[in-house]
Amino acid sequence: MLENVLTALGLVLVIEGLLYALVPSQLKAMMQQVEKLSDDHLRLGGVAAMATGVVAVWLVHAAMF
Repeated sequence: MLENVLTALGLVLVIEGLLYALVPSQLKAMMQQVEKLSDDHLRLGGVAAMATGVVAVWLVHAAMF
């Protein structure tokens, strides 16, 4: 279980690092747009991202077992 969590964390860091390395100016522009969003919109986006992630992990595990 811990191995899976650490692997997932490592993959998140790889993907985030790729964004910073490949498209830094677009990432800065996106962060400026994010600053304009309200806390409620950010919270809703976070909940939607978490739900999407949970469904994706569930589908992968369901397909493999």
